[in-house]
Amino acid sequence: MNRFTDGSWNPAIFDLPLSSWRERFLGVEEIQASPSGDAAAAIVRLGQEGFTVCVNGETWPEPYEKLWHLRYAPDGRLVALGSREGEWTVVVNGVAWENRFSFVWNPLFSDEGGRIAVAFQQDMAYGMAVDDVPWEESFPNLTHPLLSPDGASCAAVVQTEPLNEGDIFKYRQGIYTAAVGGRPWERRFMNAWSPAFRPDGGSLAAAVRLGPSDYTIAVDATPWEETFACVWDPLFHPQRRTVLAPVRRGGSWWLAEDGRILWDRPFVQLWQQRVSADGKRIAAVVAPSFGRWTVAVDGRPWKADAGEMVSDPCFSPDGGRLAARFKEAGRWTVAVDGRVWNQRRGMVFSPVFSPDGSRVCVRFKDKGRFGYLLDDRPWELAAEAAWDPVFSPDGDRLLLRSLEQGVFRRRVLPLADFGKV
Repeated sequence: MNRFTDGSWNPAIFDLPLSSWRERFLGVEEIQASPSGDAAAAIVRLGQEGFTVCVNGETWPEPYEKLWHLRYAPDGRLVALGSREGEWTVVVNGVAWENRFSFVWNPLFSDEGGRIAVAFQQDMAYGMAVDDVPWEESFPNLTHPLLSPDGASCAAVVQTEPLNEGDIFKYRQGIYTAAVGGRPWERRFMNAWSPAFRPDGGSLAAAVRLGPSDYTIAVDATPWEETFACVWDPLFHPQRRTVLAPVRRGGSWWLAEDGRILWDRPFVQLWQQRVSADGKRIAAVVAPSFGRWTVAVDGRPWKADAGEMVSDPCFSPDGGRLAARFKEAGRWTVAVDGRVWNQRRGMVFSPVFSPDGSRVCVRFKDKGRFGYLLDDRPWELAAEAAWDPVFSPDGDRLLLRSLEQGVFRRRVLPLADFGKV
C-alpha cells in the first residue's frame, strides 16, 4: 500500500546518522525503517532503567524491563512487545495496552494497518487479542495466529482439551480445530493447521487431518467431501470464493479447487499457489521432476528451472506478469515470466513490481552486505541493512531505505538514476 503524498516523492536524499545513538546508549538493536522512510527506530538499552525505543533521536517516555520484536505497521505506527514486572503487553508509539499477559508474540497487522493483533499466554492458557481486546475464551494451546486482511476477524488453530502425554485415544478422537474471534468451530479434528481467511474475512479455511491417513480442507468447519494422502496450505480464490489447495493423490501432487482436481497434470511437488488480482491466472511452485523446481501458470510449467529452491511467486498488480525467486548452486536470483536473471547473490528477497508491471526491483544480501537489483541491473550499495524497495504510483521513481556506514539513508530517485546516487 502507498500512503505517501505527492510531495514525499520528490527526488531527495535524507540522511540520519546513527553513530550518536551508539554513544548515548549501552546497546542499539532491531533497527527499523518507517514505511515512508522518514524515520528510523531501534530498541536501545538505557542501563539499569532497562530498554526503550529511539525514533529519529527521540526516545519513548517510559522504559521497559525488556523490549523486542520492533516493527512498523503499514500505517506507520511503531509497535514493540514490552515487559514490566514479569508481564508482557503491546506498546504502540510508546503507549502500552492496558491488558497484561504472561507472554505475547507474533504481532499481526491488517493490510491497511489500522488493526493490531497478538497471540498471548495467560495462566497457562492461550488466546489472541485485537487492539487491546482479548478473546473471552482461552485454550490449552494455540498455533497459526491469523488476522484477516481488513482486520475485522482474527483466527487461530486451537487445542480444545488438555492432553496428557501418551493419551493417544483422545488425540485420535480429535481435540484440534480453528477458532474465529475466540469461538471454536464445532467440528474437531486430529490435526489442523494453516488457516486462511477469504479476502473479505467472511470465511475461514484450514488444512485438517480426519484420521491417520485422511487429510482434506475444512471451510467454516465443513470438510471437503474428498480426502487425500496429504494437503498443503489452502488459499481462497479472490473472485470465485472457492478454495485452492495442493493435494496428494496416487503418489503425486495436484492442485484442487473445492475438493476437485483443477489442473490436468500432477507434479512431484506443488505448493505456494497464487491467484492474480483479476482472478484470471493461477500460479504455483512445482517440481515437474524430482529435484527440479519451477513455476507453473494455469498448470503449465516454465521451461526454466532450479535445482535447490523456487519460492515467493508473485503476480504484477495487473496480473499480466509473474516473478519468483530461484536458487541454484547456492546462489539466488529472480525469474520473471520464465526468464532467469543473470545476476546471482547469496540471498534475494521477494520481488516488487512497479504499478504497471513493467519493472521489477528486489533487494539482495551478499557477503553480509545489501544492495538492489532493478530489472537484472545491480546497485552494489554495500549497506549494513536495507529494506524492500517501493515504486511511486506512476512507477517512474523508487524509494530506497538503507543503513550505510552507520547512516540511515532514504533515497527517492528516478529510475534513470538507479545506481548513480
